[in-house]
Amino acid sequence: MKLLVLCAGQGSRLRPYTDTVPKCMVPYRGRPLLHYTLANAREVGIKDVVIFAGYKAEAIKAPGTSVVLNPCYESTNMVYTLFCGESHLDDDILISYGDIVYTPEVLRAMIEAPNPFSIAVDTEWRQLWDLRMEDPLEDAESLKLDESGNVIELGKKPLSVEEIQGQYIGLIRIRKEVLPHVRKFYHSLDRNHLYDGRSFEGMFMTSFIQLLIDSGTPVSAVKIRGGWFEIDTPSDLSLDYSAVVRSVPEYQELP
Repeated sequence: MKLLVLCAGQGSRLRPYTDTVPKCMVPYRGRPLLHYTLANAREVGIKDVVIFAGYKAEAIKAPGTSVVLNPCYESTNMVYTLFCGESHLDDDILISYGDIVYTPEVLRAMIEAPNPFSIAVDTEWRQLWDLRMEDPLEDAESLKLDESGNVIELGKKPLSVEEIQGQYIGLIRIRKEVLPHVRKFYHSLDRNHLYDGRSFEGMFMTSFIQLLIDSGTPVSAVKIRGGWFEIDTPSDLSLDYSAVVRSVPEYQELP
């Protein structure tokens, strides 16, 4: 299994911390965000880790990993970044955003997901959102599930919390057998079309997943209850996440 970590973005909302390093290298409790992910991978036995870099790529310190560069990071988004390394989409894969911190248990739950295409969904999302902001609808996105636990909608602007059965956290699990379909579907999309108001190159990951769902591809939810958080703004760095993560792992420096 491969772990693909998407770290190409500029992280403009996290300035001034991202003036000199990419978002994934901004430290939380003395450790770069990316190093929590690398330590988790080591904890669960994943040895094949690929970093998808762009902005300030030279500042990424990730020993023992491969690196894929997105030279167009300024004008593109996560889906485009992922397909810059399409040759790595050839085995069971986990895709992780580079600005999230989660426990090894969350990663294990994704590894054990039995379905071909799965995303991690936090059903106790409200704890984290209440910690980070006064109005949870300010930043939360819609997520609706059917009776079988498959995702039928995500990434939209919700009108009420009733439209949110959980929050997609930025972790995706795709089994090898479905990857040819995912790759073919991506290349079949109209390059001149707008996707949720954005260009093909600037498409959000949630938009791409929704397109797959709408085309008939089942996307199942791996339900978790906390165990993660994201860093998006300077104020996020000062928060105590122990209520949602129980305890943030204190990893040693990577060799």
